[in-house]
Amino acid sequence: MDNATSAQVGIIVVSHADYGAAILRTAEFILGPLSDCSSISVEISDQVPDTVRRLDDAAQLLDKGAGVIILTDMFGGTPTNLALSLLGKHNVEVVTGVNLPMLLKVFGERDKNLADLAQIAGEAGTRGIVVAGNMLRNKARDKAAE
Repeated sequence: MDNATSAQVGIIVVSHADYGAAILRTAEFILGPLSDCSSISVEISDQVPDTVRRLDDAAQLLDKGAGVIILTDMFGGTPTNLALSLLGKHNVEVVTGVNLPMLLKVFGERDKNLADLAQIAGEAGTRGIVVAGNMLRNKARDKAAE
């Protein structure tokens, strides 16, 4: 059976404090009940081996054959550094800078292969960042030039 039709990519959001849990709750508020996803919080009191074990366990649990995309809050942060430790052990891809547009797109496209989904996630996250005032001023300027 083809992985694209038999399994979806699992999703783990790894973040400082409870950001990951909150953004997953927000996605569920918008999309409805979600499956094969989890969040892992990295707290200052956490021991690194315990967090890595939780990540490892989640990756094993959520990989139904299509791999797991790990979305982290920021490149260079502890959540990302710990997630990167899974790259050689599991079929995972790590994408940093998780935001709501990225997460919603990932849920909508999770039947894609893992590498393509990671690319889609990065693009959606970037497109989701808009300096709204500049955009509106540019639209008004373009309309005036017509």
